[in-house]
Amino acid sequence: MSVLCLNMGSENNNRMASFTMESLQEYRRRTSKRKLIVIHGKVYDVTEFIHRHPGGAKVIASYSGEDATDVWTAMHNDKLIVEKYMKPLLCGFVEDYEENIPPIVRDFRKLRQFAEDSGWFRADPFFFFKYLAQCYLLELSALLTLWFCGVNPVSFLLAAALMCVSQAQVGWAQHDYGHLCVFNSRRLNHVAHEFIVGHLKGASSHWWNFRHFLHHSKPNVAGTDPDISLPYIFLLGDKLPVEWGRKRRGFMPYNWQHGYFWLLGPPMLLPVYFHYENLYFVLKRRDWRDLIWSLSFFVKFLYLFNHFFSSWWITFGFYMLIRYLESHWFVACTQMSHLPMDIDHDQRRDWFTQQLRSTLNAEPGWFNDWFTGHLNYQIEHHLFPTMPRHSFSLAQPYVKSLCSKYSLAYTEKPLATAMRDIIRSLQRSGSLWFEAYHTPG
Repeated sequence: MSVLCLNMGSENNNRMASFTMESLQEYRRRTSKRKLIVIHGKVYDVTEFIHRHPGGAKVIASYSGEDATDVWTAMHNDKLIVEKYMKPLLCGFVEDYEENIPPIVRDFRKLRQFAEDSGWFRADPFFFFKYLAQCYLLELSALLTLWFCGVNPVSFLLAAALMCVSQAQVGWAQHDYGHLCVFNSRRLNHVAHEFIVGHLKGASSHWWNFRHFLHHSKPNVAGTDPDISLPYIFLLGDKLPVEWGRKRRGFMPYNWQHGYFWLLGPPMLLPVYFHYENLYFVLKRRDWRDLIWSLSFFVKFLYLFNHFFSSWWITFGFYMLIRYLESHWFVACTQMSHLPMDIDHDQRRDWFTQQLRSTLNAEPGWFNDWFTGHLNYQIEHHLFPTMPRHSFSLAQPYVKSLCSKYSLAYTEKPLATAMRDIIRSLQRSGSLWFEAYHTPG
């Protein structure tokens, strides 16, 4: 194997190393210090760059020694600009790249090109405007409810429910801008995302980017996907619970996790963990810009609602009730798509196969689409993260056809069934742990 590219510098432009896919994989197995990735047959040394990568270091590091073409294509909507920044990192070529592309990968790339040529990646501005406008109207409705009805148990709960719906829809809206789906300009998308997730939601844009893109890069992969990295509270999937059970690891009664999920899951996620992790992230990174955006949300919230209530504590309780209700909505809509699916250590699968094995859809329909922010099309969203959500239904038949061609399961369920399966999957995983834990030997 050639390792000429390990000494990075300007000399790379004059001396390129020749690799095979097998030699890259062997090098990854032997060392973790140098990070080499492949994009369109070119080898890039990203060892130092990963620490400056806007999407976080782990996103790139998780593809060390692999063909990262499809994840790179999926995550960037300004590829020509990104390629210019990548030139200093170029250190070699894969001589057997073309012959090592699996047929399913070739067909998926053709589908991706077809989607681009068909205009499915072009956003409809009015579509996103109306979804953002509804968030303001719902918030205004909550204010008017308290204004005209005064503060009583009914108006209090109704206003909290309206604010919950508003905040849930803001969550889906910020997701669009965070995925660069709305504007052609990456910069405009980022600015809009900072405003929506910061001023309208009270969260850090950079925190969301680092966490969410890591989830997208390798969903349901233990040690990489942060959304499933809760082993000391919940054990997920069919394999990890057995591993932990045989090794007598963990201290929770995982066989009851489907029960205590209602205490440590949705009730804690947005009301507690969301605030702690955001604050910890911005202070640790000294991300004052995100901190100011987040604080602007709370200043606005207090200014609008505090004078309706007799004390700050009631205003605080009103806010936490909103987050409590929203948290159940958020968990149901996001976790139904992944928890019942395959969860395992990194098997180094191709992009298309990994997304289909780890992701499922809920059936389409106007209510399901609105309620989930079109994340009932989770498969299409994971395959094409920068595709505007109004195009998912256009891509769906072609994705199903490709799955059928390669006998790959395309999982789609009714919305209620998908949500119930969150609990069923937790119960199944807990039972597997319990059985492995109490099996002699």
